[in-house]
Amino acid sequence: MKFKHLHFLCYIMLTALLAVGCSSNADDSNKGGESAEGQKNYGDKIDIAITAQPPTLDAAVTVSQASLDISRNIFETLVTLDENYEPVPMLAESIDTSDDGKTYTFHLREGIKFHNDDEMTSEDVVASMNRWLEKSPKAKELLKDAKFEAEDTYTAVLTLPKNYSDVLIMMASQAQFPAIMPKEIIDSADAEGVKEYIGTGPYKFEEWKQDQYIYITKYDDYQAVDEEASGVAGKKEAFIKDVYYHFVTDHSTRIAGIQTGEYDLANSIPIENYEQLQSANNIEVQDFKGGTLTLFYNTNEGNLADVKMRQAIQTGLEMDEIMLGAFANEDLYSLNPAYMNPDQTQWETEAGQDNYNQGDVEKAKDLLKEAGYDGEEITLLTTSDYNEMYSATLVVQEQLRQLGMKVKVENFDFPTFLEKKNDPSQWDIFITSNGYPLTPPQLLALTKDWAGVDDSKITDLVSKIREAKTDEEASKHWDELQGYLYEYLPSTVIGHYNSLLATTDKLEGFTILDYPIIWNTKIAE
Repeated sequence: MKFKHLHFLCYIMLTALLAVGCSSNADDSNKGGESAEGQKNYGDKIDIAITAQPPTLDAAVTVSQASLDISRNIFETLVTLDENYEPVPMLAESIDTSDDGKTYTFHLREGIKFHNDDEMTSEDVVASMNRWLEKSPKAKELLKDAKFEAEDTYTAVLTLPKNYSDVLIMMASQAQFPAIMPKEIIDSADAEGVKEYIGTGPYKFEEWKQDQYIYITKYDDYQAVDEEASGVAGKKEAFIKDVYYHFVTDHSTRIAGIQTGEYDLANSIPIENYEQLQSANNIEVQDFKGGTLTLFYNTNEGNLADVKMRQAIQTGLEMDEIMLGAFANEDLYSLNPAYMNPDQTQWETEAGQDNYNQGDVEKAKDLLKEAGYDGEEITLLTTSDYNEMYSATLVVQEQLRQLGMKVKVENFDFPTFLEKKNDPSQWDIFITSNGYPLTPPQLLALTKDWAGVDDSKITDLVSKIREAKTDEEASKHWDELQGYLYEYLPSTVIGHYNSLLATTDKLEGFTILDYPIIWNTKIAE
């Protein structure tokens, strides 16, 4: 069998996506509070306020952003993303692809240690990757019948039933990423996830104090890639020894904490505090492309299983009002029916535009009558742990009431929200803020295990996108699929938002690639 060799020799040097405070000219050896004349002192601890307690740190079984932001410090993957969102090796040394595109051979880096000091081998990789193929809704759906096998101690082979163009992109994606763990940890996992968090990353798991914080600490034997940092690829250095992720669900407490210096970084900053924090001398507020605020309809049970009901509600929704209620500042959101990032030219399309942001109350009322609506109660599921999701839900509740519908809102903490979402008898509509995927097949809106969408035309068009021979062919199929989504309506994009986070001015080297990156960051004393 002949192979095409895809050996990545170097990465592009990281362009700072976010520069906080002044850049330091101090020698890199001056860490952890060491002092020398003319040099800065750096601290050993950072306190981060996050908006929700994660349901787990097992990346294969959760889409929780809180989970993934923490776990990517602990775990690593065979391939990851550079700053240009291209897949490059991390725990793999190199990758070979067969001529027919159905076989990928991963040559592993040797001497890589897990946090329990055992060396990583192909047995660990195979166990981890096959579990990801079984547990990740996207992998299970898009890589069906794929299988990893060990060829030798440092070689793992992936075999596929078809030649898919997006295999490495899927493996490098930071959403439900395929974390490599020791085989014994994988073997002892149950349906809820792994029992221990042991990875190969620059930080190791230390403590989870329920309802208070997660504490991770520097792994002294971490072996970094000897390349320039780029995105979440390249060299990772744990300049800060101890990292605490505090669960601060109350937004005012999180804001007060960043103002007083109790926290060094706070995520999910409410829009109403944007200008207030911008004017503070010791705080940096960063806004960056976040993703889509998306409304999901229950297509399987209840009143909205009837597409005519979904079309009636869709006709009455006024998206600008919902986005303004969720984000409060017109500069921090935009209206666009696109499910993908509008800046990704390959996936740019206006398909579905006519069925987006209609806000036609009278027409919606007529359609509800035609659909046979007779005052049945509609349940909106939400969580106030994420302010934009909760606020948007309240606006939708009021808009549906204006259509003459009976509506109730059920609000839970985020882990309970995720549990309820998985039971179609518990909801009719829910809204989530979703980061941009790299390709359309990775959209949560197309994932059966997310909101229950199960439609043969959607499945067929997803397959055509993945098997397309050219970018132009893939774009054509995506244009057709987005148009169909606005007819069948398993969901609708409400709008596109910018995310906000705040840091003190003590952080140096801190970057963002759709999420905060803690390694390679220093904190001045």
